[in-house]
Amino acid sequence: MTALPGFYSTLFTIAIPIVLQNFLQTFVNMLDTVMVGRLGATEIAAVGLGNQIFFILNMMLFGISSGGAIFVAQYWGKKDIAGIHRTLGITLALSFVLSLAFTAAALFFPHELISLYSSDERVIALGGRYLRCIAPSYPMLALSFAFQLAFRATEHVRLPTVSTAISFFVNAVFNYLLIFGASVSVFGTALTVPAMGVQGAAIATVISRFVELAITVGWSYRKKYEACGRFTELFSFDRDFLARFVKIALPVIINETLWGLGITMEHSIFSHASTDALAAFNITGTISQLTWVFFIGVGNGAGIIIGKKIGEGAEAEARRYANRFAWFMPAMAVLIGSLLFPLSLALPLLFNVGPHIIRQARLMLRVLMCVYPVNAFNMFFIVGMCRSGGDTIYAAINDGVWMWFVAIPIAYIAAFVLHAEPYVIYACLQIEQIFKSGAGLLRVRNGKWLHNVTH
Repeated sequence: MTALPGFYSTLFTIAIPIVLQNFLQTFVNMLDTVMVGRLGATEIAAVGLGNQIFFILNMMLFGISSGGAIFVAQYWGKKDIAGIHRTLGITLALSFVLSLAFTAAALFFPHELISLYSSDERVIALGGRYLRCIAPSYPMLALSFAFQLAFRATEHVRLPTVSTAISFFVNAVFNYLLIFGASVSVFGTALTVPAMGVQGAAIATVISRFVELAITVGWSYRKKYEACGRFTELFSFDRDFLARFVKIALPVIINETLWGLGITMEHSIFSHASTDALAAFNITGTISQLTWVFFIGVGNGAGIIIGKKIGEGAEAEARRYANRFAWFMPAMAVLIGSLLFPLSLALPLLFNVGPHIIRQARLMLRVLMCVYPVNAFNMFFIVGMCRSGGDTIYAAINDGVWMWFVAIPIAYIAAFVLHAEPYVIYACLQIEQIFKSGAGLLRVRNGKWLHNVTH
């Protein structure tokens, strides 16, 4: 194997701040789930389904911004600042318009949206209230997302981490005050904050998103980050550039949208199986994200490194990096995935739910441990290698086909024909990872993933 001097120092300089940011973002979601979980299983299910609308938006925003990050990373390698500005302008415009559409839907049709996932009237009522309250955070999230991914691609990884850390503490404080209610003293005046339950969790999220956006934009422009341009610089793209952007980014947007819809379909399967099954699935997702953030960080770090090398014209070195990451991430998954076992033992301390829900969540986490190395490889294959190399169509096909035509149908049969236990349904959903990894190994070996999108 060809040596890559400085591989680990380069990777972790970029990846660790991304890991920390994603850990904090995950901890924000976990904090909501844990705090709301003290209210009961119905409240967990309501917030979980309310967040499915956010999840779909989040995936589409990630598709737009990560599509833009392909260009930004390669332009960064070429030191083409004007190209970076035009790319960020496109991502900001598309992201903001999309977020407004989701905001309108959540404000005016919240109960109808929740009813797509559950027939439980109590869950629909609580989820609708949560959704309507959290809707104003969507445009703020959209703008933060676009800026933060552009900063990552230009190796400014600390600011997104700091802004997320501050928003986490803001969210924690307001979650405590607004979910459970409290009496506080402000400048010597006693104030009583009423307990608002799931609505309080939503309002706390809105406040924290505003803080995150203000810090991200304010600090980056003050420090004059390369991606931060004037209005005319950001929106100076022409029709030809937009067409080139869409050609590369559209498969990523479709990929993330279909993947997000697939995840919501999985929630729908568990929801219609039973509210307790959905609660166990939500708990599993919340806990697993505590360890998965490492692979999100390394996968995105790999994409930044490889994309920059392609932009510099060092294609042979980009391929060597890809080969190294292809074994490094699964190897780390064996070690980090083992942490899911002690985390599964701590579930009764975190969630106020019945023992049957805890049992199913534990079994789901142990299923996940078994497929963690394969999942980690697939994170690199899709996000770190194919997208950084502009191979977005191949990535989109393999990320969507196995989910929609294999995993979801098998899980549906397990749930509604065989009436299997929730952890068995969960295991069926993981089958896609095996097929996907085979396609990924083939692409690494034949090397057809590498394309310079800036030409």
